[in-house]
Amino acid sequence: MPPNKSLFLRSTITHADVAIIGAGPAGGHAALCAAENGLSVALIDEQPEPGGQVWRQTSAAILAAPPTPESQAGKALAAALARYGATITHHADARVWQIERIDDDASNRKSSNKKPGNRKLWQLEIAAQEPHTVQARALIVATGAYEYVQPFEGWTIPGVIGLAGATALLKQDLLVPEGDIVVAGTGPLVFYVAAEIDRLGGRLAAIMTVNSRKDWLGALPAMMGRTDLLRRGLGWLTRLRRVPIHWRTAITRAHAHDNHLDALEYRALNGAGTPHGGTHKIKAAMLCIGHGLIPDTRAAQLAGLNLSYAPALGGWVPDLDPDGAPAIEGLFVCGDGRGIRGVAAAVLDGQRAGLQATAFMRADSQATQAAQAALVRPYARAARFGQAMTALSSLPAGLAAITTPQTIVCRCESLTRQDIQDEIDTRAHTHQAIKAGQRAGMGPCGGRFCHKVIGQILKACTGTTSPPPPARPPLRPIPLTTLAPEPARYEDLPLGKPTPL
Repeated sequence: MPPNKSLFLRSTITHADVAIIGAGPAGGHAALCAAENGLSVALIDEQPEPGGQVWRQTSAAILAAPPTPESQAGKALAAALARYGATITHHADARVWQIERIDDDASNRKSSNKKPGNRKLWQLEIAAQEPHTVQARALIVATGAYEYVQPFEGWTIPGVIGLAGATALLKQDLLVPEGDIVVAGTGPLVFYVAAEIDRLGGRLAAIMTVNSRKDWLGALPAMMGRTDLLRRGLGWLTRLRRVPIHWRTAITRAHAHDNHLDALEYRALNGAGTPHGGTHKIKAAMLCIGHGLIPDTRAAQLAGLNLSYAPALGGWVPDLDPDGAPAIEGLFVCGDGRGIRGVAAAVLDGQRAGLQATAFMRADSQATQAAQAALVRPYARAARFGQAMTALSSLPAGLAAITTPQTIVCRCESLTRQDIQDEIDTRAHTHQAIKAGQRAGMGPCGGRFCHKVIGQILKACTGTTSPPPPARPPLRPIPLTTLAPEPARYEDLPLGKPTPL
């Protein structure tokens, strides 16, 4: 490809010193830090407003709503970014679907932050209302995380929704489902979602958490570092005091009536997290369920990073130095995308990445050394709390038993656990081999929602831990008009001469 050219010649090309993927707490603060240090920033995010999933703002269609800590934080971040409107370009409702390195044709443009000897640019292809290309000398990946639900029979029935999906409805649209609602899963998000449903007038039938009271007591020392959040959690429990809470319990099956959720089966768990004892049943019109978060590593992978397995951080994470710096020049990763440590740590991690990008652009690692050093202790303190919550959100090993042979594990291709096990029996011992044989991970989600459970099955069958498949463009589903923004004419296609018979 010629230097300084987009993959698609009709695509508009814009330039920045730093491109940032993700405008959540980490990416937003990385942008602010870079802008404060005089760098131009292209901030690219799929949402219409900054804040990410955690600080998702209330829809503009809602004229008045009581503020929450999350909505206030989102508004504050948006206001701060707006103050740097001359240096931060916010590409909203935009998806990065391709990342590559190209040669820098610096003679075609001017930059106030040229780095001698830096001859490479990061080129990002963007799917938006107007598809375009962003080129930058430095790239910060702040893609956050997404939720995981351990598959169980009936989890694809309408009326079953993830905890993260429920928070989006509650935060942005203040929507509460009708009928009896059960909230289930692991970690603090169970109680947050339940408390918000109750606050907004929903009818809670029960709360079912995989954790025990002892699990929470064990996390208490780490929580003492954030007494504000501890008090907030106690407030949730106070609000929910009239709702039945089933500790050390898991949903094992969902039943439908007229193609909608009607009832749930649940069982108690033993010390290993395996269901045991009798099965109980409860009527429900809606189930909100989640079993922790997974770092979103696909953009980091596409940029060239390898992954390492770190269960304490949510699973597979990018290979980085302890300070978050990768081996690839001009590439930085921050926030939950490099390990689940919580929102407070993500803010500080974003600031660190912004400072690292500044030092890179100025070819001077000492320029921001003091500022980076000042972040070390508060980051460690915040990360300690966040990792304690990650531990509470993690799956106990025995909970994999709720995924029976008949359970669908790949929703896009309607593959069951038995389908995956049969493929493994043919000596398909990697994600790639299973993908080739059964198409697992080839649907619209690109394997985001099935790679973890397939990894579970692989480990159970082979004893080995297999990394998720490599990231491939497009990173997310995109409209065909992004690839061909103008109608093509058959007669214009550069067809070769017919092959001689």
